[in-house]
Amino acid sequence: MLGKRLNMTRKEKGYTAQQMADQLHITLSNYRKYESGRALPPVDKLVQIADILGVTTDYLLCRDEKTNP
Repeated sequence: MLGKRLNMTRKEKGYTAQQMADQLHITLSNYRKYESGRALPPVDKLVQIADILGVTTDYLLCRDEKTNP
């Protein structure tokens, strides 16, 4: 879920994957792993991603969605 939410939010905010990788000081291939779900970002990078995109970490982690019991 993180990867899909990250990809969707990045595109909504008008960033390319390369721009995100550059701002995070990581390679494009590493950033793409986050969006594809092949890797999870370390906590410090997750916080940085949320700050760049102007959202909360809970939003990126899909913890803000209401679920029906």
